[in-house]
Amino acid sequence: MTGTQADATTVTLPAARGTCPFAPPPAYGEARRRSPISPVSLWDGTAVWLVTGHQQMRTVLLDKRFSADARVPGFPFLSPGRKQLLTKATPSFLRLDDPEHARLRRMLTGDFIVKRAEAQRPQIQQIVNEVLDRMTEHGSPADLVRDFALQVPSRVICLLLGVPYADHQFFESRTSALVDLSTPPEEIKAAMAALTGYLTRLAERKRREPDDSLLGRLVARGELDEAECAAMGMVLLVAGHETTANMIALGTLALLRHPEQMARLRAEPSLTKGAVEELMRYLSVVHFGLPRAALEDVEIDGTLIRAGEGVLCMLSEANRDEALFQDPERLDITRDARRHLAFGFGVHQCIGQPLARAEMQIALETLLRRLPGLRLAVPYEELEYRTDKAVYGVRELPVAW
Repeated sequence: MTGTQADATTVTLPAARGTCPFAPPPAYGEARRRSPISPVSLWDGTAVWLVTGHQQMRTVLLDKRFSADARVPGFPFLSPGRKQLLTKATPSFLRLDDPEHARLRRMLTGDFIVKRAEAQRPQIQQIVNEVLDRMTEHGSPADLVRDFALQVPSRVICLLLGVPYADHQFFESRTSALVDLSTPPEEIKAAMAALTGYLTRLAERKRREPDDSLLGRLVARGELDEAECAAMGMVLLVAGHETTANMIALGTLALLRHPEQMARLRAEPSLTKGAVEELMRYLSVVHFGLPRAALEDVEIDGTLIRAGEGVLCMLSEANRDEALFQDPERLDITRDARRHLAFGFGVHQCIGQPLARAEMQIALETLLRRLPGLRLAVPYEELEYRTDKAVYGVRELPVAW
């Protein structure tokens, strides 16, 4: 960016949140109301473009002239640790462009289609029931994050990948370091090495002792070496529990803070599917945006983005664009929120969204049905939030029933 564009930069990313924990940082909304594409600065002073408009974001995420590869010039990093994470490891398919991205993604498509997710509902329901049984047996209060929201998707993704759930504390602690913007690069490197080593050894074992897990079938294809299988497994393991766990916990808190919405959802379970879409729109837990870099000069709505300039697509703002969502600051479980971009858009949109939807629907419906007296066990004002994590959420959620 040059001249008046750079001078116009008034927002530094990541920006601080306001008083409402469910709303994005006010600075992002102010930028969106000024223009759907704005020049902003990163933590290190790097100038990038912030895309906040719903239509403009769809345009960027569909355009092959914007790269998702962290190794290309101009790719925006939100912290030194993120740079270490995204440039030093074997790239996952999330950080590759087509045709390599498409080749790797096709290996996973069959495991994440809607039909497969629907077929897994009985298993997911059993896991939810077992986790909730254990939580209620211990009695209230309980931490809904630790005792329910984190356990459900962790167990589901372990079952799918063929990762022993007995190792969940190991990979959850390393994952937590990887998604924390404040983690120093050397700790990021150590966490990556630990997870990569673990998954590489697991892939080697599955090569010797084949099974029908997703990781086992990836190994059996013979197209990937153990390191590539480990990279594939890592992104699925991390994304497969971090986002869903935080959505379950934060979504429950949002309903507790909107008791009329919770009461209606409890009375009309048929609203659950739509309620999950609205909660994803309203909360947008992937709250630091989707990074891209322009491979060539591109003009969008009169704004010229030059080759080598970085772009951040702020999902939370697209999901509150008044051009698409009326009164977007209001949580309304009856709203048609299906055009939200919480899962991204285009060729890189979340491959696991059918499974994530099934998990969230089953978890919330079961929780509300079985615990009609669910309530906060501490004052709302005492709760702390994951503002420094790549996936937003509540750190702990003490509840009683």
